Amino acid sequence: MPPRVVITGIGAVSALGGDVAALTAGLIEGRCGIGPLTLFPYRGRCATAAEVPEAVPAAVAVAPATARRLSRPDRFALTAASEACRRAGLGDDLRRDAALFVGATTGGMFETEQVYGRRRAGAERRYRLSRMVGTPVSTAASVLSQALAIYGPQATVSTACSSSALAVAMAADAIRRGAARVALAVGTDGLCRLTYAGFDALQALDPDRCRPFDRERRGLSLGEGAGAVVLEDADHARARGARVQAVFLGYGTATDAHHVTAPHPAGAGALAALRAALAAGGLAPEAVDYVNAHGTGTPQNDAVEVRVLRDVLGAQLARIPVSASKSQLGHCLGAAGALETVVTVLALDEGILPPTVSLRDPDPACADVDLVRTPGRRARLGVALTSSYGFGGHNVTIALGRAER
Repeated sequence: MPPRVVITGIGAVSALGGDVAALTAGLIEGRCGIGPLTLFPYRGRCATAAEVPEAVPAAVAVAPATARRLSRPDRFALTAASEACRRAGLGDDLRRDAALFVGATTGGMFETEQVYGRRRAGAERRYRLSRMVGTPVSTAASVLSQALAIYGPQATVSTACSSSALAVAMAADAIRRGAARVALAVGTDGLCRLTYAGFDALQALDPDRCRPFDRERRGLSLGEGAGAVVLEDADHARARGARVQAVFLGYGTATDAHHVTAPHPAGAGALAALRAALAAGGLAPEAVDYVNAHGTGTPQNDAVEVRVLRDVLGAQLARIPVSASKSQLGHCLGAAGALETVVTVLALDEGILPPTVSLRDPDPACADVDLVRTPGRRARLGVALTSSYGFGGHNVTIALGRAER
């Protein structure tokens, strides 16, 4: 039998703050991290985003020369990962052989845009390679490996908005096949002009704030940040006295390859991923107590997601609370899956049902869905699902369970 996988540490950097405590407080208070876009000037139809506060500190000291080369996503990843390792009690000896999986999409694009802008404006006579080495999405893994002394198996995943959900799943697989006893999964992404303008050109952004599952929803709100999860062989965690925050029950992945940006009309890939996650965990629909939805706030995505939940969960859907963390954190792209996994762990561990904060007038098509509204709720949960769907039809659903106390 493959090892049982548990989660012993989580870390977060988001628009609600620079650690898990800030995230937890924001979820409980029902705060929204979406506000005016200030990171860069933008003249488009939208100017809102969920930005990470400037006050978020660097968690690990690195050499000044290295620090100058870190992109915003690199710094987010380092802060979240170091918090997850600290909360899991991973010292140098336990980190050394740990596996590392990172999900990202933008890399250091923001910094590259700045270099290009200065060069065009004549502020710099030539491009400096040292200022662009953080551009690839793979740099976050390199930074984490060097700063935290992690030397086990490593991989960087970029499958659009499902990137870090897939990284979490790959981390669990590494433990189950015996490649590692401990694995760190991280998702990180930062706002940049290219991504923001691209989504705006698609008319996929809400000019105000995203409103998942609302009758008047008009699009998503982009966000940034990082989420980190320490996964571990349950026997290994027990032997060292680690506190288990959640149990990794299973996951499902599927690709429908229907369209570059639009979801499959019937949610074929999402449907297959959800069913596969339940099957992998040996779970019946009756076992599910909460769904952390992908919930972007676009007309197409929300309609398809509700259809998928209805098809799989059937009559049980009416009693299962559903909420969308993107209403508070924005859509953090490659970081979304890991951050929402952290939110789902908190839901199980703390008994929190976070709200869809901007939901005012639910879509009539969601009449049979128990949508959690502000200010959220408290409930003792046994099993929770979290789903991430990416451009190109990349779909991942993860099933988590409450830890035994």
